[in-house]
Amino acid sequence: MFQRDPYSTREVLPDIITPNQSAFVPERLISDNILIAYELTHFLMNKREGKMGYAALKLDMSKAYDRVEWGFLEQMMRRMGFHEQWIAIIMECVTTVTYRVKVNGDLSESFTPERGLRQGDPLPPYLFLLCAEAFSALLKKGERDGLISGVKICSGAPSISHLLFADDSLILIRATEGDCLHLQNILQIYEECSGQVINKAKSAVMFSKNTKPQCKQKVCEFLEINRETTNEKYLGLPVYVGQSESNTFAYLKDRIWKRMQGWNEKFLSWAGKEILIKAVAQAIPTFAMGCFDLSKTLCDQISAMICRFWWNNQEGKHKIYWLSKDCLMKPKEEGGLGFRDIHCFNQAMLAKQV
Repeated sequence: MFQRDPYSTREVLPDIITPNQSAFVPERLISDNILIAYELTHFLMNKREGKMGYAALKLDMSKAYDRVEWGFLEQMMRRMGFHEQWIAIIMECVTTVTYRVKVNGDLSESFTPERGLRQGDPLPPYLFLLCAEAFSALLKKGERDGLISGVKICSGAPSISHLLFADDSLILIRATEGDCLHLQNILQIYEECSGQVINKAKSAVMFSKNTKPQCKQKVCEFLEINRETTNEKYLGLPVYVGQSESNTFAYLKDRIWKRMQGWNEKFLSWAGKEILIKAVAQAIPTFAMGCFDLSKTLCDQISAMICRFWWNNQEGKHKIYWLSKDCLMKPKEEGGLGFRDIHCFNQAMLAKQV
């Protein structure tokens, strides 16, 4: 009988990858990072007292997989205690790749790269985690030595200095000159060793409400990040929800509307419309509904758009709705079409999260 190898790379990841990374690790979810990031940024946006200000940096890695140095990857596996024979097998898989480029319809001669991990293969995502663990270790060491400090949302909560999901990085530090200088030193060491490069133009920073303007200016100057924002997205979802949830998640309604506008309803059968609504239109907000409570108003607006599309009324002109929305949402066994109740599904997704 076939049994899984307990010493395979994927099986040992939970033991060697810190909880700050949740990508591709068994029993860790992308929603873990999103919910923690939301709690941290909510704390920052509501911190109005105290002398110490905090900063949250969303760093953008430029072509992260393509820049991984092979020597760095090999040393990381050796440092983590992998067997030399295993390391040799993995490096042979990584370094024996060849490429050919098609120019004007003709293929060039094959050539071998000197660095980078192939995207699309099952192994490189796990190998990239090993490289990113070096960045996490540098940040943790700086926090242990008191050179940088993360954010604690309350007295009994743990201090969190970084959240990593593959090449998406969220760094939290004090808005002080010392923290900025040490973080800049960590980034420089990590870039030189791993080959990674931080795209400062696409990176952004968010400050707590009590951060003084002169401190904000110094942080931006030291880290060479010029974009300050409060509505940045992390892993595809907003990191801060203001007083109006409808405005924050209005982009979901826009995405559904643009997608339905591209469907020529005149050439679609009723069965084709049903498949598109269930497989595409109602699936777009699912990711956001797994983490956030969308307002009932927004859910009703999305449902109304779907109903208009079903009854050939995208332009909002007056036409007859032969069945009510409630009838369309009933199961087919009860005479409905089985369309999803967006608001109820949102509540079910949040209950699953709990």
